[in-house]
Amino acid sequence: MRKLLTGGAIIIAVILALVGLKTYLVQAQDNQQHSDKVLDFYNWGDYIDPDLLVKFTKETGYQVNYNTFDSNEAMFTKIKQGGTSYDLTVPSDYTVNKMIQANLLEPLDYSRLVGMDNYYPRLLNQTFDPHNRYSIPYFWGTLGILYNKKVVSTSSVAHWNNLWDSKFKDQILLVDSARDILGMTLISQDKSMNDRSTADLAAAQGKLTSLMPNVKAIVADELKMYMAQGEANIGITYSGEAAQAMAKNPDLAYQVPSEGSNEWFDNFVIPRNARHKDAAYAFINFMNQPQNAAQNAKYIGYATPNQRAYELLPQSVQNNRQFYPSQVTLDKLEVYQNLGQKWTEKYNDAFLEFKMTKR
Repeated sequence: MRKLLTGGAIIIAVILALVGLKTYLVQAQDNQQHSDKVLDFYNWGDYIDPDLLVKFTKETGYQVNYNTFDSNEAMFTKIKQGGTSYDLTVPSDYTVNKMIQANLLEPLDYSRLVGMDNYYPRLLNQTFDPHNRYSIPYFWGTLGILYNKKVVSTSSVAHWNNLWDSKFKDQILLVDSARDILGMTLISQDKSMNDRSTADLAAAQGKLTSLMPNVKAIVADELKMYMAQGEANIGITYSGEAAQAMAKNPDLAYQVPSEGSNEWFDNFVIPRNARHKDAAYAFINFMNQPQNAAQNAKYIGYATPNQRAYELLPQSVQNNRQFYPSQVTLDKLEVYQNLGQKWTEKYNDAFLEFKMTKR
């Protein structure tokens, strides 16, 4: 009887094992199918309305794995290394061109895109990606001067050269960006923000070093928080960051100096090694919808390239020339070009040497 029970137990165990294996395989298949319904999204920090990610998942079934970076360089390096696969990321203009040259991007299939006619034609077909073969604009804006209008008059910061006035000693916050800070200095010397002259860059570095007595700190994303809290009277930053600070402190104002500045673009791109390209296209199409783009613009505070979305924004936003500049201002803006490794390193080295003079 004992031998019979043992044999029966073995038979039962085998049956249970087979049932368990079948259950495991079904679950594994379900998990694999579930894993295919994901979007691995690599974006700047706090650069999308979280409610839109929830809405996208609800409408499409795609779960969003959201990871962030804090610089174009960090994002580029991670994508190039290829250890982690992302389906969608958001490089700035010159980095799009850099990624194209490094063969890191998937050419866009326009047959899978909807809503492209919602975009302002002026904001398409930029030099960093002719005909938008690889990228679609996400937000755009300017580099300018954020200031406390209770302390600083508009006319006293109408030009980049005004920043060197000794009355602003220890009052200026600079965004921690070589291209932007050396760029504004180059413009103050009637040079291009894309200058590739050793003499011009050396002159800009020298002039920038003379600004240091007026510099309170060189900071990153926290600049908007410090300005909102009244920690400094002037900040060199981006229009969207300025908008967020102004929303928290009505004493702040923003303007682009009359001699010109940078017009930047952040853009959706699909990395060549993306595993969930259907999800990437679904998300781009989702964000192309005017109501979603408008909601995102109101949350982030940056200028939308989607004309239909712009038309849904409050009149006070549409008419705000600080963030949707006049044609006169637009005509004086420059888009960053990819300087290449040699000149990027020269700019970075010059900026690092400048920062080292801070005491």
